[in-house]
Formats: sequence, structure tokens, C-alpha cells
Amino acid sequence: MAAKLTEKRVALLVTDGFEQVELTSPKAALEDAGARTFIVSPKKDVVRGWNHAEPGDQFKVDRPIEAARATDFDALVLPGGVRNPDKLRCDERVQAFVRDFFQQHKPVAAICHGPWTLIDAGVASGRRLTSYHSLRTDLKNAGATWVNEEVVIDDGLITSRTPDDLEAFNATLVEKLAAPAQSTRA
Repeated sequence: MAAKLTEKRVALLVTDGFEQVELTSPKAALEDAGARTFIVSPKKDVVRGWNHAEPGDQFKVDRPIEAARATDFDALVLPGGVRNPDKLRCDERVQAFVRDFFQQHKPVAAICHGPWTLIDAGVASGRRLTSYHSLRTDLKNAGATWVNEEVVIDDGLITSRTPDDLEAFNATLVEKLAAPAQSTRA
């Protein structure tokens, strides 16, 4: 892939329990396109991924949440897994960090259970998006329009359903981040 994201900085927000491939695959696609990626977390040192129901690898945290600012990044990626967003969504620092990306009209991408965090950050209402199917009612109750599609783009918000959608999710993320003008309504 051509290095079309040179000088772009992307935060990947996770804590223990993320679906590992939902971090590693977008991270690799972004880096292959020239972006610099940073694992941001409420944890300070390392986070552990999961491969479905089995513990996965550990990853170094590049920036703890209390030292992370949306102004330092060009985009945000929210991997899923069940445990990860369920923990993140309850953290007020995480909620503020996510909201700041929307307030600054920067691209945000969420896959699988990642959109759970959007609900608690207060940014799901009025959006058209997708997710893992079990979040459909949660998202509808939060005021979002849920659809069952591989990738959904809503004014700078990119969402996908499962790891099976990663190829399209990654391609869309890179394409939208490479576009000159981005918009994510607050």
C-alpha cells in the first residue's frame, strides 16, 4: 500500500479484553499506509488482547488515557471484543477523549462491540452505524439507526460488524483518513 498517510497520527483506544485482530489488523493497515499509531489506554504499561475466548498477546501502551488528547491525533480507532468496550464505556476519561474527537470533527472508526463506547460518550444519537448484532438494541435505544452492513460511513464515523469485515473496514479507514477534508459532527 502506498504511504498516503504520512504524518497522520492515529490513536487506538483499548484496555484488557479487546479482540486482538481488531487492533492488529487496522494498526498494520494504517502503518502500511504511512500513519503512526499509538495504543492509548486507561492502563499504564501493557494491555492484553483476546482471540475470541482465549487470552491473546500483550501490547505496550504508548500513551495512558490521562496523558492523551484528541488534539494530538488525526483519528481514533475503537476495537471491539466484549470485555474491552464494556470497561472503556464506564471510564469518564475515555468518554471525554472520545467526545473530543467528535467535537474536533476528526474521523472515528469502531468495529464489533467498539460502538458501545460511543453510547456512553454521548455521540451515538442521530448516527447511522453498524456493530456486532447484539448491540443493535443498545444502539437503537441510544438514538442511533443500526443497519446490518459490512461498513457504514456517517459523516466521519466508520463502523463495521465483526472481524470478517476487517478488510473493508481497514480499506475504508485508510481511504477516509487520506481524504483532504474530514467531518464528524459533534
